[in-house]
Amino acid sequence: MSDVDCALIEPDRLAGAPLDSPGRSVDVWRARIAGGDPALPIAAHAVPDATGVAVTSAEHAVAVFHHTHAVATELRTALTAELRPYQVRGVSWLRETVDAHGGAVLADEMGLGKTLQTIGYIAGRAKEGPQLVVCPTSLVGNWAHEIARFAPDLRTTIWRGGPLKEADSGTVVLTGYPTLRIHSPAMTEHQWITAVFDEAQVLKNPRTQVSKAARAIAADARIALTGTPVENHLEELWALLNLVAPQLFGHKTQFRRRFVRPIANGSLAAAARLRGAIEPVVLMRKKSQVASSLPPKIHADLICDLTEEQQQVYDRLLEQAIDDGFGSGARRQTKVLAALTALKQVCNHPGLITGDLDELSGRSGKLDLCTDIVANNLEIGSPTLIFTQYRQTGELLVRHCGEQFGVGVPFFHGGLNQKQRADIVRRFQADNGPKVLVLSLKAGGTGLTLTRAADVIHFDRWWNPAVEAQASDRVHRIGQTRTVTVTTLTTGTTVEEHIAAMHSRKSALSDIADMSGVAELARLDDDRLIAILRRKRDS
Repeated sequence: MSDVDCALIEPDRLAGAPLDSPGRSVDVWRARIAGGDPALPIAAHAVPDATGVAVTSAEHAVAVFHHTHAVATELRTALTAELRPYQVRGVSWLRETVDAHGGAVLADEMGLGKTLQTIGYIAGRAKEGPQLVVCPTSLVGNWAHEIARFAPDLRTTIWRGGPLKEADSGTVVLTGYPTLRIHSPAMTEHQWITAVFDEAQVLKNPRTQVSKAARAIAADARIALTGTPVENHLEELWALLNLVAPQLFGHKTQFRRRFVRPIANGSLAAAARLRGAIEPVVLMRKKSQVASSLPPKIHADLICDLTEEQQQVYDRLLEQAIDDGFGSGARRQTKVLAALTALKQVCNHPGLITGDLDELSGRSGKLDLCTDIVANNLEIGSPTLIFTQYRQTGELLVRHCGEQFGVGVPFFHGGLNQKQRADIVRRFQADNGPKVLVLSLKAGGTGLTLTRAADVIHFDRWWNPAVEAQASDRVHRIGQTRTVTVTTLTTGTTVEEHIAAMHSRKSALSDIADMSGVAELARLDDDRLIAILRRKRDS
């Protein structure tokens, strides 16, 4: 078996694609797309299986094409999003795989839209009964936001424990893994049409309480989403396979004997057998494989939840600011800025306000979500830039990454001299450079070339979208050979949502003063200002 040069072309573009000597296979597919029905020559469906010893049949190739085309037509009306061809195929694959095996593992690389593909799947089952999404607590709000955005006909309800009311068809219940672990009896009383487990690597140890609770959920279909199906060893993969398709992967001892031990001993044949065994229920694509369907830059806007501690500190700070009053004139803008800065710091981490920074994990939804993203990028060897406005937040991120991952993380900020800054850039751009770099938005936002990274995280939101865009372009510039993923973290129900809304209104403008957002808020009367700053509790 040898590699063959090929072009990846979407069906809608095949008819007009300028190909040299396309051959009979291309002619036949063009005819099929145009509505004809000629028989496929073998070259037109010669896609090898995972072991490289067989190819798909002509009948299967045609069935997949027609089914995926039908799904694409349906999704144009079911979702308020234009799915890319590989995402449409992902939805179609989920349907086929769940129908055949009762479950599936969607393991696309981060940034390819696993959430959107899953929403496309559950939207198609909305009339059949209630559905469930279990995810890290920090992502519950983001799921609610994304479903409302892309499938507004679906109803969502967030369950944080206590009695779980009977859900109707068209309802998606969202909950976090800790809630599932603590209140699993209430959850297991219900029958779900679909159960989705996001960031399913949480369930990699089948002996944990949360993993047992997940397996106890009664669902017609189980879907596991993960960008890292194997974090440390192959038995973690078995745990996900057993979760979604226990009839195929029911015996851990057998899995260990057939795959884990021989692969650990270097057996290429066992590795090929494993690829063949998991192929029916695992779809795992990388950005490089679907590059022709991707823009040069992917934007992922994630909504983070506040922890209880963050909620309490946020509310207390705002009430104190209201009691002190916002004043008038030039003094008013200064006091509004002080209140905004404090509230935004709470969104980053409550310890930045309380001074309690002994333990960092589990206290900030945003920090926990950022940690998950960085962990995924470290797993796949993708260097990451993290931008923040605040020096103290940057120092917190450096310390946290060191404690969580045991890696040294430089911090590029305004307090460094020119030699120190140049040294950080040189070291980061080296092949064996740091895996994570934290940067001050102002100091690191312009003039640098950091193309070794293709992943950017904006940890907090700045008023001017152009400033964030300039920072993202440290990696999206000449010399970058990969699709760039830009992730912005916005804390839901807080003033950060107001900033995000301002971005959507002003993103087409390039001449907005950095502080215009503060001035805009300062011009409001107290009631309107407080309404924007106050935490929304209805989500």
